[in-house]
Amino acid sequence: MYDKLAALDNIKLNFSEGSLFVLNITLALIMVGVALGVRLKRFKKLALSPKPVIVGLISQLILLPALTFLLTIALGLPKSVSLGLILVASCPGGNISNFMSSLAKGNVELSVSMTMFTTLGSALFTPLNFAIWGNLFLKVAARKHEQLAAVSIDFFQMLQSVIIILVIPLIIGLLITRFFPKFSIKSAPYVRNISIVIFLVLVGIMIKNNWEFVVGYVKYIFIIVLLHNTIALLTGYFFAAANKLPYKDRKTISIETGIQNSGLALVLIFNPKLFGGIGGMAAMAAWWGIWHIISGLTMGFYWSKRKKRLE
Repeated sequence: MYDKLAALDNIKLNFSEGSLFVLNITLALIMVGVALGVRLKRFKKLALSPKPVIVGLISQLILLPALTFLLTIALGLPKSVSLGLILVASCPGGNISNFMSSLAKGNVELSVSMTMFTTLGSALFTPLNFAIWGNLFLKVAARKHEQLAAVSIDFFQMLQSVIIILVIPLIIGLLITRFFPKFSIKSAPYVRNISIVIFLVLVGIMIKNNWEFVVGYVKYIFIIVLLHNTIALLTGYFFAAANKLPYKDRKTISIETGIQNSGLALVLIFNPKLFGGIGGMAAMAAWWGIWHIISGLTMGFYWSKRKKRLE
């Protein structure tokens, strides 16, 4: 499997500048949509008892990137595939997690809080986590494969991209919510739904334009992303359980840790100043963008039908 996937290190996937521009705008709209759904008065309880938020942030921002690094080393995955997984794990939570948490009868306020805090914190944590774990992977992998070429991890270029794509749109959305509350309530569902549909269409276009590569590697990509996403979901649930959080919070933290903003990962991967569309990285992030919706909906439906657990 290594030799097959290693070929992706030298492949640049086809994704036009126009599609990349639309993807950037779409991610910005998604973040505005997240902020439009925020009602600060609903978060009073969490502010008074912040333990669930703290546990969730540790799970998503610290444990997931670290465990992802260990997974890449344990499986002996090639460079671009490993860096793709580490980048996805370094991204903030995806906004569809809020819907899935609601479907699972979880703590929606906790879900929105985690999405908002991880997005605001992504300006620091996404480039920082990727720089730490990505560089550590390259050092460890270089000992096993002497031919391994270095990858330039530009912390400040990544920082700039995350601020423009995620943080500024989120702040704009919060300001709209603050000064135009009626408009934000009416427009939030439309902004979120339209932007998510556009995102899925763009991922579909990317897969179509690179179909010859998808056919050759899909079975390996599927298995790796399935394993990675399962680890993310289990990490969130059992870390919350270890901290004795209520069942609703465990479900929510599991979903938040297992639903990552793979759209941001794709934008960074296709940024010509960063990675320029390296095959393995793009393949991991693109399939993550599809699979985490499937797994999130599956867990949401499962938990929605399950009888209330006794604490």
